[in-house]
Amino acid sequence: MNKDIIEEVTAYIEGTRDLFIDVSDSIWDFAETRFEEVESADLLCKTLEQEGFAVEKGVAGLATGFVGSFGNGSPVIAVLGEFDALASLSQQAGTAAFDPVVPGANGHGCGHNLLGAGSLAAAFAVKNYLQQHGLSGTVRYYGCPAEESGSGKAYMARAGLFQDVDVAFCWHPATMNVVMHMSSLANLHVHFKFAGRSAHAAAAPHLGRSALDAVELMNVGVNYLREHMISDARIHYAVTNTGGFAPNVVQAEAEVNYLVRAPKSAQVAELFERVLDVARGAALMTGTKMSYHYEGGASNLIPNAALEGKMHEFLSELELPVYTEDEMAFAQEIFAMIPEEDKTSASRQSGKTVHDMLSARPLAGFVAPLMDTMRVMPASTDVGDVSWNVPTAQCGTATWAYATPIHAWQTVAQGKSSYAHKGMLLAGKAMACTAIAALLDPALIEQAKAELAERLEGESYVCPFPDDVLPPKLSFSSKAVAAASEQTPVKV
Repeated sequence: MNKDIIEEVTAYIEGTRDLFIDVSDSIWDFAETRFEEVESADLLCKTLEQEGFAVEKGVAGLATGFVGSFGNGSPVIAVLGEFDALASLSQQAGTAAFDPVVPGANGHGCGHNLLGAGSLAAAFAVKNYLQQHGLSGTVRYYGCPAEESGSGKAYMARAGLFQDVDVAFCWHPATMNVVMHMSSLANLHVHFKFAGRSAHAAAAPHLGRSALDAVELMNVGVNYLREHMISDARIHYAVTNTGGFAPNVVQAEAEVNYLVRAPKSAQVAELFERVLDVARGAALMTGTKMSYHYEGGASNLIPNAALEGKMHEFLSELELPVYTEDEMAFAQEIFAMIPEEDKTSASRQSGKTVHDMLSARPLAGFVAPLMDTMRVMPASTDVGDVSWNVPTAQCGTATWAYATPIHAWQTVAQGKSSYAHKGMLLAGKAMACTAIAALLDPALIEQAKAELAERLEGESYVCPFPDDVLPPKLSFSSKAVAAASEQTPVKV
């Protein structure tokens, strides 16, 4: 049965490969950041509609969120697509040296152009299988904006968009071919604003109340807090507004972004309350007023060994990409430009044998063994919010040279490479094959659901941020868009 599914899925995706490559490269060109993915979402919606999917736009209050559906009845298969870029990572494609297209502009430093198009390939292949075999069932492509900090999937989960889904699949560009059996860090992304009083810093400093002092004191306080939190937790911050550039003026406003992470959502919520107390204390010490609003949040990922085992089975049986000399040469150029610290980190994760092999030929031509113990990924993903609601499985495929750091120019440079396209199509095949296996085997779905219930241990999904936190609205211009939050700050 696996062989028949693989042959049919492979024939379809390879026969349609130019479409998915064009979509991926176009989204790479758009390079739109969280909640602003207007052109990317529009392209994906039009492509879905042309393939016969019914598309619902603006779901869960997300201006760039959508769901494309094909088929009828159960089971319902979800394929998750992302398409947001990162700020300040502009880089020429196909160049193994730092060379921005536009300095300071956006770039696809996490490969979400590939992710969205690879998931599209999977959804189309499942749709084709349903049609060719006259099967009942529904396949949905979830267009999920703002994975980077904005957590579009959390809004979707909070709105109940996954309640009738039986199983869900996703993938991520990577440096290895692997099925992920791991959890992730839950997080909250919160923006703090301090308001003080301006004054002449020399003539009347006693009349001023420095918002910048408040931000600095908050940061110092949180740094002291690090000693007294669990070792797996993380807190990061970025000062986004220092209040001005004149040192002889007391800054009347200042702002800082915080990201609080921990292995469990409940741990994040507890730690955030302590961070909030530090912010309140900073406001009291400086005589300023503090307000904050939520930028996003993500739950920890719940793995599903039943689906992952089946996905690994297919990934191991699929024909892996064959790389040309030119592809290997470019990957080697990229590898040469990767900092030694990143290579050392990759070596620790992959092991010396794999490291030595891929240092010589940095495109992985093998499938990593299935993990037998769960790991906690030291990063966050809003796929976690889906996984709390429906059994979810993910794979990674080799789209980048070994040891490539994500959120870096080297990632962007490889985003249009022919070997990245090959990895993207491999991921589409692996997801499609696993989804079709679930369509044909109700017992697999029931096993996956039973495992999810066991892992949750009676807990129910709770969205990381409050119900009154809404996605930003879009303000349209001729091409670009600007996000403007309608959230009401909480004053303390």
